[in-house]
Amino acid sequence: MNMEDKRIKISENGPYLVSGGIPLVKLKVITDDLEYPYKWVEESKYPEQESYALCRCGQSKNKPFCDKTHLKVGFDGTEVATTDSYMERAKTLEGPDLILTDNYDLCSHTAFCTRAGGIGSLVMRSDDPEAKKTAIEEAANCDSGRLVVWDKETNEPIEGELELSIVVAEEPDKNVSGALWVRGGIPINSLDGIVYEVRNRVTLCRCGNSFNKPFCDGTHIMMGFSDGDESIRR
Repeated sequence: MNMEDKRIKISENGPYLVSGGIPLVKLKVITDDLEYPYKWVEESKYPEQESYALCRCGQSKNKPFCDKTHLKVGFDGTEVATTDSYMERAKTLEGPDLILTDNYDLCSHTAFCTRAGGIGSLVMRSDDPEAKKTAIEEAANCDSGRLVVWDKETNEPIEGELELSIVVAEEPDKNVSGALWVRGGIPINSLDGIVYEVRNRVTLCRCGNSFNKPFCDGTHIMMGFSDGDESIRR
């Protein structure tokens, strides 16, 4: 299949329907000595499939895959997220060497942006090579794409090339299972046929309780969501 066949389609009060042989992997958050998230580590890869359905209600007994539990629990998956572009809603912070754009609506609260004084402080000190390097790292690890750093001289976003894939995220530092991290510009089709803005990084809710469906808003942390994989827990 070519790139045009690769997509995620949101079904009515049901799962994410994935087509085009998109790789599915599990990654977990690793913290530094001060307990700040600082990198992702691959835990496993799922067997390759041309198409599959990923649980959206959060109650499947076969997570991350759908087992039709949504039909039994009466899951309401109504999409409420805006279709505005990222830049239409992003705020801007300008530092000496970097510019930060921040669309808080997309935050999954994975908290990579908190290390070393926080990304805002780092951007404001981006004429310091170490601060600049750390700010770029933090933005790149922001799974939701809430944060983007831009080169001030070229006015271009600093985006690493991400493998086209869907990540089943695990956050052992918070003792929860995280979002579905969609990487590499995979189109996401809404129920009514609209294609959400295609981006390098975006997170989809898989706990079933986000107030910004279909996107993650960090609610999984407050509810202590777990997909049952205790091997990654602390």
